[in-house]
Amino acid sequence: MTNSQLSEAPLLVAARGGTPSRTPVWFMRQAGRSLPEYRKLREGTAMLDACLDPDMVCEITMQPVRRHDVDAAILFSDIVVPLKAAGVDLDIVPGTGPVVANPVRTAADVAALPELRTEQVQPVLDAIGLLLKELGGVPLIGFAGAPFTLASYLVEGGPSRNHEKTKALMHGNPELWHALLGKIADLTTAFLVAQVEAGVSAVQLFDSWAGALSERDYREFVLPHSTRVLSAISGVPRIHFGVGTGELLPAMREAGADVVGVDWRIPLDEAVRRLRAAAPELPVPVVQGNLDPALLFAGVPALKREVERIVGEGKAAAGHIFNLGHGVLPDTDPEMITKAVELVHAAG
Repeated sequence: MTNSQLSEAPLLVAARGGTPSRTPVWFMRQAGRSLPEYRKLREGTAMLDACLDPDMVCEITMQPVRRHDVDAAILFSDIVVPLKAAGVDLDIVPGTGPVVANPVRTAADVAALPELRTEQVQPVLDAIGLLLKELGGVPLIGFAGAPFTLASYLVEGGPSRNHEKTKALMHGNPELWHALLGKIADLTTAFLVAQVEAGVSAVQLFDSWAGALSERDYREFVLPHSTRVLSAISGVPRIHFGVGTGELLPAMREAGADVVGVDWRIPLDEAVRRLRAAAPELPVPVVQGNLDPALLFAGVPALKREVERIVGEGKAAAGHIFNLGHGVLPDTDPEMITKAVELVHAAG
């Protein structure tokens, strides 16, 4: 598949604000979790070990493309992979998530954070090389965690409901906070640039926990660092996504996103209205989203109604990439994911 042929892939056309041959659809966390073939392959292999095994990454990334006819592959990985590869002592604990052995809370902790060298993520880049041979005309999306979300894991020591230690550091020692996010931004940028140079067709920056912030705090403590990451990426569409970020969408677009991811809490047409009102001088935005992942449990008639509603609302944007409003839930019936893809393609 030549670059010119790949450029006509529906996802990349929509990301540019063009008119694709069909509404493109892919799902966050489509690689893994819900698929029995994934669980069989992963048996006995720790998550981070799987993320650094090129053959396993390639196979897991391909599984939903084969099964569901999605319009993009998302690299099987985890947002903490570059931290782990750089030498941060952490693990992904089943049922909990990333757990950091030595939380980062002092100037000495920040100073001790390692930089990421490209060779440390070579297994990921090798996996991208394998995938490019397999995918043909299907774009591959690379990704990384945004500085705020990675900082939250590092400061809290793991997942957090209230992010109290993170916010305490942010407000209590702003200078140290910005030093921390600066180091993480360097690491995230290195990881994304390496993925682009390896051949991914688009990237997504996940700021999963940014919705815990007010817009004022986001603009002061987060936006400059996410902007620095996204501004370092060129030549491919940049998607920016967070959960519970309805109030932050204009600021997240300002960070440099070509495509703004929208979770299920706000209708796409309302998201577009807010984005246009905040920056009327900019082109009409491109959005991604935003089916509630729980709707994949609601049966085909309900799913069809929701898909058609969302596709209709997406017409307010210059381009619409259909997705969930967050990731596929682990107990989702894979047949319903396949059905959702069929419904999107029929509706669009």
